Amino acid sequence: MIAWENINSVFLDMDGTLLDLNFDNHFWQAFVPARYAERAGLGLEEAKALLAPRFRAMEGRLEWYCLDYWSEQLDLDIPAMKQEIAGLIGVLPHVVEFLGAVRRADKRLVLVTNAHRKSLGLKMERTRLQHFFDAIVSSHDLGHPKEDPEFWRKLGGVEPFSAEHTLLADDSLPVLRSARAFGIRHLVAVRKHDTTQPARQIDEFPAIEDFREIMPTGQ
Repeated sequence: MIAWENINSVFLDMDGTLLDLNFDNHFWQAFVPARYAERAGLGLEEAKALLAPRFRAMEGRLEWYCLDYWSEQLDLDIPAMKQEIAGLIGVLPHVVEFLGAVRRADKRLVLVTNAHRKSLGLKMERTRLQHFFDAIVSSHDLGHPKEDPEFWRKLGGVEPFSAEHTLLADDSLPVLRSARAFGIRHLVAVRKHDTTQPARQIDEFPAIEDFREIMPTGQ
């Protein structure tokens, strides 16, 4: 699937690509509504019904990923709540082997994430994956989410790359579409982004269930 001899830079998403999206799904779909219901004196289903359209309205925008924004909007300490269930943070299967193989293949390895720095810090503290990367870039540093092609232009200012010789792996189809619009040549979608859910059917991009499928040749 990947002609590794044509790859110089490897850009990897974090949540749902390297890390099990079960943590974030549980946090936003169950834990936050339960805590919000408790604070507001609501039933759980009522709280979910109130929060769902507010969440949908922010999808694809930088605010959706901003823990400070949601702390203010919901009157909850979102970073502290993430700490409470940090035990659910987990690395997806075969990620560590893949990162090691990319390092041995001498490719520039960059984590590119929409995660807020407070969430990013917590997850790196729990997983220790930061040691594999040459650079870590959050969309909050650049002022645009990865769903916006402007993110990739600004990324080139802090992390120079050739779109023709860059591989991006991400579980988000809107992000992959944005990268394709910018001109990034090698795109891979992750089908199994939540270990508690079935693998997704993805036809729009080359897709993998885990990173064994694109391990650098000879590694």
